[in-house]
Amino acid sequence: MLFKLFLLFIIVPVAELALLIKIGTFIGTFNTILIVILTAIIGAHMVKSEGIGVMYRIRKNMDEGIFPAEELIDGMMILIAGALLLTPGFLTDSAGFLMVFPVSRDYIKKIARRYIKKKMSPDEIEIHLS
Repeated sequence: MLFKLFLLFIIVPVAELALLIKIGTFIGTFNTILIVILTAIIGAHMVKSEGIGVMYRIRKNMDEGIFPAEELIDGMMILIAGALLLTPGFLTDSAGFLMVFPVSRDYIKKIARRYIKKKMSPDEIEIHLS
C-alpha cells in the first residue's frame, strides 16, 4: 500500500508537469496559466455551491431522523474534489470536476462500491485471533 501511494505521489505530479509543458508549448505559457487559475476559481465556486446543497440535505435528513449516509459520501467526495481542483494541473482538475457534478459523482460512487465489495469479500478478509 505504501509503495502504491509512493508511486501515486511521483507519477501524478510528473504527468501533470509533462501535460502542462505540452499544453504550454501548444497554446502558450500565459494561456496555460490563465486556464489553471480559471479552473481553480470556477472549481472553488462549484465546490462551494455543491457543498452547501449537500449540507442542506444532511440537515434535512437528520431532522427527519434519517441517517445521511449518501450525503456524507457526497460531502467527502466534494471535499476531495475541492482539493483536486485547487491543485494546479489538468489531470487533477478533470478528476475534481468529475467529482463535483452529481451525475459523474454517482457513477464514481458505484465504481467505488464495487471495488470495496470486492475487497471485502470473505476470501480477502483475514481474522486474527490473539
